[in-house]
Amino acid sequence: MAQAIGYQALKMGFKVYYRSVFDLARDMMGDETLSGMDRKLKDYLRPDLLIIDDMGLKQLPKHSGEHLFEIIMRRYENRSTIMTSNRPIEDWGKLINDIPTAGAILDRFLHHAEIIQVEGRSYRLSEKAKNRKEEA
Repeated sequence: MAQAIGYQALKMGFKVYYRSVFDLARDMMGDETLSGMDRKLKDYLRPDLLIIDDMGLKQLPKHSGEHLFEIIMRRYENRSTIMTSNRPIEDWGKLINDIPTAGAILDRFLHHAEIIQVEGRSYRLSEKAKNRKEEA
């Protein structure tokens, strides 16, 4: 769903940047010099829509929450951000190893958020089952 929204935004002429939360953490921690971090930060601040995928699949490295907070804080009320997760937001403090930072992220992120909860079976699993039936 997030990718489809991003695709439509691109078709409308908006700049979109799609990254998994793990790639975001790796990008921000890969060059921890101030100039390197500033350069990477601009990549995340520039697009009209930033899509951060896969929050919650596994615990993030130490200090990742600080980098995520920096991005969310600077985009707050300036640019649009979509974040996908398969975990409840109550778990985010444990996932980023920093409960206060998770609270600050969620405070800004959820202020104007529209939460879409998807229920039911995984689309990928449903598609696989459908293909098996067609092959039989």
